[in-house]
Order: sequence, then C-alpha cells, then structure tokens
Amino acid sequence: MADGNTINTSRRFFLLASAAGGGLMLSGCVTPGDTTDGAPALAATPSKPTAPLVDVNAFVAISPDGTIRIMAKNPEIGQGIKTMLPMLIAEELDADWSKVVLEQADADQAKYGNQIAGGSFATPNHWVPHRQVGAATRNLLLQAAAALLNVSIDELSTEPSMVVHTATQKKIAYGDLVADAAKMTPADPATLKMKDPKNYRIIGKDMRNWDSPRIVRGEPIFGIDVVVPGMKYAYFEKCPVFGGTVVSANVNEIKALPGISDCFVVKAAGTALPTKMGLLDGVAIIADDWWTAKEAGKKLKIQWDEGVSKDESSASYDKQAAELAKGKPQTNLSKVGDVEAAFKGAVKKVSASYSYPFLVHAPLEPQNCTAHAKADGTVEIWAPTQRPELGANGGYGLVTAALGVDRSKVLIHMTRCGGGFGRRLDNDYIVDAAAISKQAGNIPIKMVWTREQDMAHDPYRPGGYHNFEAALDKNGAMVGMTNHFVSFGRPNDKGDMTILASANSPPQEFPANYVPNHSFDQSLMMGGMPTGPLRAPTSNAVCFAHQSFIDEVAIAAGKDPLEFRLELLALPVPAGATRAGMNPQRMSDILKIVRERSGWANRASLPKGIGMGVAFYFSHQGHFATVAKAKVERNGAWRVLKVWSVGDVGSHIINPINAHNQAQGAIVEGVSHLSQKITFEKGRTQQQNFFDMPLIRIDHAPQIDSYFHLTDNSPTGLGEPALPPVLPAVTNAIFAATGKRVRSLPIENISWS
Repeated sequence: MADGNTINTSRRFFLLASAAGGGLMLSGCVTPGDTTDGAPALAATPSKPTAPLVDVNAFVAISPDGTIRIMAKNPEIGQGIKTMLPMLIAEELDADWSKVVLEQADADQAKYGNQIAGGSFATPNHWVPHRQVGAATRNLLLQAAAALLNVSIDELSTEPSMVVHTATQKKIAYGDLVADAAKMTPADPATLKMKDPKNYRIIGKDMRNWDSPRIVRGEPIFGIDVVVPGMKYAYFEKCPVFGGTVVSANVNEIKALPGISDCFVVKAAGTALPTKMGLLDGVAIIADDWWTAKEAGKKLKIQWDEGVSKDESSASYDKQAAELAKGKPQTNLSKVGDVEAAFKGAVKKVSASYSYPFLVHAPLEPQNCTAHAKADGTVEIWAPTQRPELGANGGYGLVTAALGVDRSKVLIHMTRCGGGFGRRLDNDYIVDAAAISKQAGNIPIKMVWTREQDMAHDPYRPGGYHNFEAALDKNGAMVGMTNHFVSFGRPNDKGDMTILASANSPPQEFPANYVPNHSFDQSLMMGGMPTGPLRAPTSNAVCFAHQSFIDEVAIAAGKDPLEFRLELLALPVPAGATRAGMNPQRMSDILKIVRERSGWANRASLPKGIGMGVAFYFSHQGHFATVAKAKVERNGAWRVLKVWSVGDVGSHIINPINAHNQAQGAIVEGVSHLSQKITFEKGRTQQQNFFDMPLIRIDHAPQIDSYFHLTDNSPTGLGEPALPPVLPAVTNAIFAATGKRVRSLPIENISWS
C-alpha cells in the first residue's frame, strides 16, 4: 500500500492481483439491465453467462460468451461507487458496457487494497489505478491476439470487446481470447498508454446505478435482507448511558418466555472503552424471529452501573462553553500578524457567537449484521459496513480483538448499505453480532437494532461553539479576525485534553492566512459521548459558523456578501503565513459562476420575506460555491425555495447522472441538518425517533440547480464537499429575507416583522 487509502499500482501489485484471481469461477446470478429515461442500459446479458468466467486478474473476469464481470471493490452506501469504479476499468479495457456485469467484492485487503467508503477518497485514489487495471487487462488480450495471429502487438487495436487487426480488419472477440490472455505476463501498468479523454465512451456518460433495478423490485441486497441457513435473530440491549455496564439482569425470566431460545449477558471485550464504538456490555435475547426477541426486550429488568457519563447533559455543555468563552483560550491553533494592533486601529469591530448541536447519522437502514462464529474458530460475517478492514475499529479489528481469533479466520461479505453518512465507519454492530453468535453456541445470528437504539448508540457529530471578532478599516476591509473555538475533548495517555474526532476547527480555516492579522484559539471541555465523522466531517459544522460570520462582517462593512468574499480571496498571502488546501482562484471562479447562474444581481427585487444567501467552502479536495433562496412566513415558518450549487472537482465527471445525484443529496441533507439536533440529559440521548429528530420531507426539498465547472485538475470526490456551504447559504438567505441572523442551530421559528 502506498498510503492509508491508495492502491499501489506497480507491476508487482498487478501480478499479485492476477495471481489472486487465477483459475475459473462460475458467475452468480446476473440481472439484465434496460434503458430508462435515456440512461444507457447497464447490461444486456442473460441471467447467467453461457460459459464459465475466466479470471484475468482480481478485478476482471471474462466468459467465452463475451460477458465481462468487473469486481466493485469498495462498499456501496448509495454513493454509486459500485458503478463508478468499474466504469474506470471498463473504459481502458475498451469493454462493451452492455456486456459488463458488476459484482460486489468481499472484504479482502490483500487482493483489492483498502476498501473504505469515506472521505470522498474513491475518485482521487482510483482515478489512475483503476484505469491502469483496465489498460493492463486490455494489454493481456492484445498479447493473446498477437500470438494467435502471429503479428506484432503494434498492429492491433481494440473496439468495444473486440481486438482488431488494423491491416486486415480481422476482429476477435475478447471471449475468444480470454483463456490465452489469462496466461500472459502482465505489463507494468505505468508503461501503458491510456486513452485520450476525447475518445472516452464510458467515462463522462450517464450510467444508471447497477443496483437500481433490484432496489425498485425490492430484491434482497441490503444487510438487513440477509438470510443464512439455520440462523436465529438477536435483540441486544445496551446501557442507555454511554459506557454503562451490566450489574444484573433477569435472563432466566426472559428465557422462559414463549419463543425465546436464549438470553444472556454480553460483557465488554477487546479494545472497547466507554467512549469507543466497540463491544460494550449488554443483554442479548435470541429467538426464531426478530419481533419475538424485540418484544421480549420490553420485559428486561437490568440493573446498570451507569459509569462516568451519567451526569453529562446539553445544559451543562452550554454552561461550560459560556464560561470557557469568557476566559483565556487554552491553546492557540493558528496566528499570523499583529492581532492586537489590528483591533486597536480598527474603525469598526464586529463580534458574534455561533453554535451548533450534536447530530446523529440516522441512516434509514438501522444497524444490523449477520454473523456466524463457527465451532472451528472461523467467523463469517455479512454486514453493511463502510470500513471492513482499516484500523483497530474496522470490522476485522474489532472481531479479532473481541473473539480472540486471527485475522485469517474472519471473512466479511460486504452487503449494500441503506445509507451510512459515516456511521458505518464504526463497526460496533458487527462485533456485537459476532460475539452473540459465539456465546449463543456458535449458531448464525442476525442482529437488528431498533430505530431508538440507532439514535441512542451513535458516534455523534460533536457540537461546537465559536466566538468571533473581526476588525474593519476605513474602507470596510477586514484587517483582523479572532475565533475562540470551544468544543469537546478527552484526556489522552498523558492527561492532556485531546479534541474529539471531527470536532476540530482546522488552523487553515478560511479566512486564516488571507486576512493580514488573525488568531484562532481553542478551549476544550470534557465530553463522554461517543463521536465520529458525519458526512463532510468537521466541514459540515464549522462552515456554518465561519461563512455565516463572514456574511455578517460583509453587511457591517456595507458590502455585497458575494463581492466581499471575492475581495478576501484576492488578498495576498500575509507575511509569515502559508496556505494549503483551497485554491483561491478556483474558488473565485465558481463564485462568479454561481453569481450568474443564480441571478444574484437581481436579489434586491425579491419581496420582503424572501432572500438569497451565499457561501463557499473547500472540503475533501472539492471546491463548492452555493447560493440559496429562502422564504420566511410572518408566523416564522421557513423553507428553502431553491439552491444553486457550483462545484469544481477537477477535469472529469465520471458518471454525470450519479454526480448530480450526489450533489443534490448533499444539498438536501444539508438543509435537513438545519432542523436537527441531539441533546443529552443524565448521560442519555433525548431524541428517540424521527418524530423528534426529523428528516426533511419531500414536499420541503428545494429546487436544485447543480453545475460542475471542469478544470485542468485531477478528478476528486464529491460525496461530501457539496454539503458544507448549504447551511450558511440558507441561514444567510434567512437574514436577507428578515434581517434576523441565525447564530445557533437548529433553526426554530423566526420571529420578524
């Protein structure tokens, strides 16, 4: 592996991949595709190939009948990766897409490299390697054809699923060459010339997601659909206070209930800690069906030791944050220039405090897993996971630690996930099911959480508090800025406080290193709640605060908020500062595009109660600028009417229809975040279900104008970067509509006149 997320595409890697995939393999069921709404069919093959597939390498197998199976290596959580990554291989392979079938790979890092859905890494990490796999596979077929025809490989070319002898126009189907191609020595992928983009037939074309027909038909493809022979169902009750442990439970009483096979206490094991998402204490109930087990759970009587988090509450967090904000910051994150002098000479000062709550991931498919810890010491798992392997908290890491088995004894089948948004990067539900299976007598167990359990045992997006101050000169230019950021941490091994996952406000947060004088500081309070990344981690929260305050400063300076941002982006690098990440020219370009697409110049003609707001953000290698139009009624009810989104994610949009789906989904989720919160009392999550933690309803989804500005940069991902600027664009639009500034989320009814 070249790094934590990148596949090594050396010749050695390709040889290993080829060896790992050697031999014959019969295909499973292949569902034929069709054409809908102008999108090309994904496959026109029969339900099964008419002849066995020959594995050319770990990713590609070809049948003599012309069927091409491409393995989709990464978890599919709705982001379309199961279709997009094989498109890269198919393009350079010069495959006939109508003959391509896609198959979800099992978790196997040795064969496929890291398999993870998170961070919008899939495109940047696989743009070159997957095309090289396709090119190397095509080269093997060319080698086989050259040997068959006794000609130089230079005399050959390809067209969809055919090798062509240029001089004679003799054509040989890939299926007729695959047996010989599989025996050829792969070339070094780095030496192979890849296609000129102008000749792309697959990349850049709308390709419907492979699983869409199966989803419409309700076929069992999600983790919650898994059924294996002899399995029983488990309901697992954990302490409502994070990290609490079982003192006693009425397990014998539960065992005596009709339909109950077993009931027992599960103890924490492995690397699990009260603040981690591992195997924690609980009580498992086993039955022949899940409903029986779940209903029996209502009769559980458990005495808990509620542990160290039992007194934590949102009210105490708010109180501590207010006290910390008044004091001296604990640490400095970033400092440039002379902040004190800038504020001393300021003509105007602007100050404001912003806050946002904890959030839950809330995927529509609650956590579930089917596991079989077998008597021979092996463990087989079927799970909707975003991270089966990477790190101690990956599925393999938790299972091996908790069950005391070697990694080689564990097999994880990755099912499709019914949403993830970062939740399934933590694999507590996997180790739960595996441990219950072992303790139940090595029988297959399907464990499903209730919605209430899903809400109560989430690795939450942490809340945060920002206390800003800006200094303006006589021309309305921002010459200084400070931010005292208050968030959550825990003691490390040395006793020092360390900020929680995805809670941090990065030192490079714009406009750091653009305004000539700035100081970003931080103070932490103890937080016992489990936390983790939520879609666009860190960015999804801090963007709201920073881009809202920039808007506030622009208004105080008497300037157009969009033009004010362009002025900031055009500032020279301050003395002693360095910039990383965001490219100011790329961001300026898309700001100007969204200005034109949204009709920003005409916003003054909008009636009172309707306003437009703007924001931008660089997140997960993507540049996005957003304008939102919002309406606020006299009774305070509000809604977003339309959102214009312009993104720069490089030179190619691999699957446009899915790219727009991703951007639109991020926008809808961003709007939904504005109405959501998670609060705590006595260490317990207060919200239980969608009635008190609402998702946006379809009749409140805004109109969306999604546009991608292509630039001469390597393609990057877009599952996350479209989301962050949505929140401040909407809250800035609400200010434009009402004159009322939203400084704290979630948005309640807005009183205005």
